[in-house]
Amino acid sequence: MATGWAGEGAVQDQIDATVEDAVRRAKSRLPQGPSAEHCVRCGSAIPEARRAAIPGVQLCLPCQDAEDKKSATFSGYNRRGSKDSQLR
Repeated sequence: MATGWAGEGAVQDQIDATVEDAVRRAKSRLPQGPSAEHCVRCGSAIPEARRAAIPGVQLCLPCQDAEDKKSATFSGYNRRGSKDSQLR
């Protein structure tokens, strides 16, 4: 599908690049190294099952939930703009 000055497949290339960036960003936030026995934020004990399931975990479940909610507000896509503003 030709879209003006854009080359064939340019829209799909843009979508692929956006997805790859999101995957790379998500992988960079994964914990690494040894798991902590106590939460680095609040000091409560991290259950053995959680430490075994997620290598490198540093936060207890309530603190991790709060962190996830805080980082979920980011969106790399302009959902309010017109189609033209998204392609510029």
